[in-house]
Amino acid sequence: MSLSAFDLAQLQHAIDLAHGAIGLSDPNPRVGCVLRDAQGALAGTGHTQQAGGPHAEVMALREAQSQGRTLTGGTAWVSLEPCAHHGRTPPCADALVAAGLARVVVATSDPFEQVAGQGIARLRAAGITVDLAEPGPLVQAARELNIGFFSRIQRGRPWVRMKVAASLDGRTALPDGRSQWITGAAARADGHAWRRRAGALLTGIGTVRDDDPRLDVREVPTARQPRRVVVDSQFQTPVDARLFEAEGGVTIVGAQDQADRMAGLRQRGADVLLLPQADGRVDLTSLLQHLARQGVNELHVEAGATLNAALLLAGLVDEVLLYLAPKLLGPGRDIAALPVLPALDQALTLDFTDLRPLGPDVRLMARVSGHADFLAG
Repeated sequence: MSLSAFDLAQLQHAIDLAHGAIGLSDPNPRVGCVLRDAQGALAGTGHTQQAGGPHAEVMALREAQSQGRTLTGGTAWVSLEPCAHHGRTPPCADALVAAGLARVVVATSDPFEQVAGQGIARLRAAGITVDLAEPGPLVQAARELNIGFFSRIQRGRPWVRMKVAASLDGRTALPDGRSQWITGAAARADGHAWRRRAGALLTGIGTVRDDDPRLDVREVPTARQPRRVVVDSQFQTPVDARLFEAEGGVTIVGAQDQADRMAGLRQRGADVLLLPQADGRVDLTSLLQHLARQGVNELHVEAGATLNAALLLAGLVDEVLLYLAPKLLGPGRDIAALPVLPALDQALTLDFTDLRPLGPDVRLMARVSGHADFLAG
């Protein structure tokens, strides 16, 4: 059945609430819930908390209980299908049944194999009417919010977003590596907001040596820090690098067995991985699969031209987040060290998805054609 305008508005409210789980709920999806009693009065709202904490439905139920609201015969609107399995928390479907609700409206089903329709089935088996939104902008918004979660579950790898700050002539730094700052404060704060979304930040040993970045979230509030992951074939990361200073943990990934260096990095507190491929470089595909197994939904890349090119050529970049400053730098470092193309029609094709000003700069977003098709499934 088609949902009413009122239902769609409540689902939009649930999606808006789910944004509160950004930087908090990983690796769990970002979910929001709205509860109304049998008379239609707002009874409770909530979004997913940190992993192991209560989900959106439980937060909303707790709020309703704290206000003494009776939910018998009421309705819940949720941005993602309620879970039906015992994980770190009991099934949310059971909690909704116990509350005595008459109806649950769901924006989109959950692709996770232990849910995947089972939450809806459990609710219906208990006599609750369940309505699932038809495909459209609202369903797409619910899935887009959890693009990394859907990617990890359906593709077995994180959604990879490559961030670049560059001049109008495509330079990310001067020839000697100086890049602070090409873009302004508004663009940098926005970049940190995208960092907050990620389960991990990826960079290369060249960036660590040249810039010695912390690679943490500082410009916007966050409840958790992403893990920093360094692609470092020979394990040359200095043990006093600033990226060890922030919370969230560090992973160093190499391709050549360097026992002493690896031991020193482990002693510094890093996770050390050896993922070689035949050419002596890090196997980036295996790295992404490893990160997915570790629960990384979105991988945010802030690297130099060499690693950027390697990821692009391997077909592992899904989206480009490009900040352009109104400057011309002349000779300098490129966005990606891509090889010469034999023909124009062999260029990597992307689709622009967003353009907006940020102070004196602009932010462009583009996706590699076809890479988000899994969201339609």
